[in-house]
Amino acid sequence: MNEIFDRFPTTLSLAIYGTIFSIFMGIPLGMISATRQYSAFDTSAQVVGLLGVSIPNFWLGLMLIIAFSLNLGWLPPSGLTSPGAWILPIITVGTNSAAMVMRITRSSMLEVIRQDYIRTARAKGQKESVVVWKHALRNALIPVVTAVGLDFGFLLGGAILTESIFALPGLGRFMVESISRRDFPIVQGGVLFMAITFSLVNLIVDILYAYIDPRIKSQYT
Repeated sequence: MNEIFDRFPTTLSLAIYGTIFSIFMGIPLGMISATRQYSAFDTSAQVVGLLGVSIPNFWLGLMLIIAFSLNLGWLPPSGLTSPGAWILPIITVGTNSAAMVMRITRSSMLEVIRQDYIRTARAKGQKESVVVWKHALRNALIPVVTAVGLDFGFLLGGAILTESIFALPGLGRFMVESISRRDFPIVQGGVLFMAITFSLVNLIVDILYAYIDPRIKSQYT
């Protein structure tokens, strides 16, 4: 447990930064795509989202190292020697999640903006920004929050390859090294720890539902 807790902060930080990256990239792109359906921006965003979902993390990480570390020399290729060393790993783990969040946000927003209460809000003369942010987005957040919570849990386990590629001293890389050494207690402990963490994340997501949508909370009060 001491070995796991010593390395888990790095993995947790990578998962948190990757999730923040996916939220700030995916939700705005999904909102704009939904409000401008079938436009050039919508088509481009869908193509980028499809590529983001399809590209494997390990391949993307290697391509980023070749482009920005070896060829351009802008960012360090491995380790945590500076704050800039986090940039490439965050992009690597967050790209797939951002693409998925974007697609889910777009789909959920398209369903919501066709509802009667959205039409009523516009008929009352509400500004389009108020209609989109206050009425549409909040009611479309349940699937998005579910996706973000699941992605965060997967990042805690999916960071194994990313940590190995960028030589980060996290739990994922530690487990890979333990597998090569046939240190099965470490592997079993790491898998169990990640499973418990993933379950706690899903519990927190379920609790957040009541704060996002008051209708859910009213069903049990």
